[in-house]
Amino acid sequence: MNDKTNISLHYNPQSASDRIALFFTKVMRFFADTFFRKRYGHRAVVLETVAGVPGMVAGMWTHLTSLRRMKPGYGPKIRTLLAEAENERMHLMTFIEIAKPNAFERYLVLFVQAIFWNFYFIIYVLFPRTAHRIVGYFEEEAVYSYTEYLKQIDEGGTPNISAPKIAIDYWKLSPDATLRDVVIAVRADETEHRDANHEFANEYDAK
Repeated sequence: MNDKTNISLHYNPQSASDRIALFFTKVMRFFADTFFRKRYGHRAVVLETVAGVPGMVAGMWTHLTSLRRMKPGYGPKIRTLLAEAENERMHLMTFIEIAKPNAFERYLVLFVQAIFWNFYFIIYVLFPRTAHRIVGYFEEEAVYSYTEYLKQIDEGGTPNISAPKIAIDYWKLSPDATLRDVVIAVRADETEHRDANHEFANEYDAK
């Protein structure tokens, strides 16, 4: 699989809303770096739990918006957002197999998800443009983290173990695929989510 994804793309903030979104993302990045450091597999378990929230929240709210307004035209966005949520869920299922989270990390997942679901729902209802921009920046950081994870594997800091069956089946990898192949596939997904959410945010400016 080609691992030459566009890892350098960064959306430069254009407004106060963008700067707030970027600042919030950097704060979250600081806490993730402090807590997990180079434990990228365990970082992925917790962060993919968070990453699976925005697509579901936004897809649900967009669906309800279409019902309230009794207007068509929302289908492509709803399907994109729900597909994003499902894709992030599969990232989580994959890294659970790889990292084998302990009891504390599992409880941390529950706590983080409960807090972030409510926080993101409020942001999305009141400030959908900012909400999409936050996810765009989150995904930029995810691409960076998976690039660092890949580097750690290539340098021998993390064993390049065999890919779990769930990953082989989901991404249709070769039977002898390794962790490196999985990280490349996940990183490619994150670049798509990054671009899609920045574009969703930009669409609000065009209205």
